[in-house]
Amino acid sequence: MYVCLCRGITDTQIRKAVQSGKSEFRQLKQSLEVGAQCGKCVRMTMEIIAAELDKMEPEQPVLYYEVA
Repeated sequence: MYVCLCRGITDTQIRKAVQSGKSEFRQLKQSLEVGAQCGKCVRMTMEIIAAELDKMEPEQPVLYYEVA
């Protein structure tokens, strides 16, 4: 799906950039030029970044166990 129509940037491109280590909007703006013109794509880009970072977080170990 196109996120930035001005620059023709897709959600897949944004996801791949986040997975490769660009976890801040500023970094994506520099590399992909997302949000460089009208800015309507900024909110969706931020949501995609957050979703990808949530997926990348390791699961927290269980620090307790149930006693029967």
